[in-house]
Amino acid sequence: MFEKDVETLTSMGAQITTAEIKQQPELWRDTLEIYKTNLDAITAFLADARAMGEGRLSVVFTGAGTSDYVGDTAAPYLRRAGDRSLYDFKPIATTDIVSAPRDFLNPDEPTLLVSFARSGNSPESLAAVEVAGKFVKNVRFLNITCAPEGKLAVESADDPRALTLLIPRANDKGFAMTGSYSCMTLLTTLIFDTASLEEKAAWVEQIAKMGEEVVAREDEVAAFLAGDFNRVTYLGSGSFVGLAQESQLKILELAHGLVATSWDSSMGYRHGPKSFVDDKTLVFVFMNNDEYTRQYDLDILNEIGGDKIAQKTIAVQQDCGPVFEGESFTFTGYDALPEGYLALPFVMVAQTVSLLNSVRVGNTPDTPSPTGTVNRVVKGVTIHPFEA
Repeated sequence: MFEKDVETLTSMGAQITTAEIKQQPELWRDTLEIYKTNLDAITAFLADARAMGEGRLSVVFTGAGTSDYVGDTAAPYLRRAGDRSLYDFKPIATTDIVSAPRDFLNPDEPTLLVSFARSGNSPESLAAVEVAGKFVKNVRFLNITCAPEGKLAVESADDPRALTLLIPRANDKGFAMTGSYSCMTLLTTLIFDTASLEEKAAWVEQIAKMGEEVVAREDEVAAFLAGDFNRVTYLGSGSFVGLAQESQLKILELAHGLVATSWDSSMGYRHGPKSFVDDKTLVFVFMNNDEYTRQYDLDILNEIGGDKIAQKTIAVQQDCGPVFEGESFTFTGYDALPEGYLALPFVMVAQTVSLLNSVRVGNTPDTPSPTGTVNRVVKGVTIHPFEA
């Protein structure tokens, strides 16, 4: 797909999605520059947010769908790599905040609401800000979005409690979020990671090179899909649980449900969800680089592979420790990456799987919902009035 010309891809209904997956390494370099350009404003804003109260600041990562999975991917890593004495990271979907704010927010806890949004036009994105503003006594808003003209960015422009950071080139035009997911995840990680700027810059350059390698190795990804399968599951540990959820959603979205999907943690999968696996199932496991955690990812790979219950059991891994000896997409020749950064080249593998699978089942990746009942920006949502 990545080598096809624009005319061919357009005829397949895949030109936009293919281009947006392929351009991510360049966008990650752009995202680093956005972070560096806004570093003084970010530092001042976070200091103001911390001044709202004593103790750790509650940092709520929020979004809906893929934007929700940004927080699910970033938070586990940041609980390790962020400043635990200053921040308490909590991924909570906008759909939960809007529908049941009293269950998910503490009105007496100073809170930084970090909103992730590709367009910023989803009703839940706007409503979550409104509800938190009414319900939480001391609140600040950090908006990470890709659309300068979106309602989230525009309506927050004059709010002294808000800082909006824009990643405009990542405003995906295709149905599925690809670059918007990876760039919002990266910018969030850069903001809260306590690593030095030099370390961050080196990691971003490395993931960009690894992403370019995914594009060059498309044939290897295509080989995973050569059989007659109708189910795909993704597993991982730590930050890769959120990544697994996002990866299965890409399959579901781009194939319009024609391929069944599941996701879980590597350890959690044994507790019932493993029943999903049969001889028409592909099982992908994202291997963590943490020496201790990696053992559990390797265990589930060896278990499912040894059971011979799946059509294929595939590791997505970096060669920096014990590796799965079966089928794999393995990155070699790089320094071991922290999981918050490794998630991004890993997700490019999963996005490529989803793109190729969409074409395999006869769908059009750019417009995968033939009935129009599932939309790029969600429709049909009623936001009911909320009184704190």
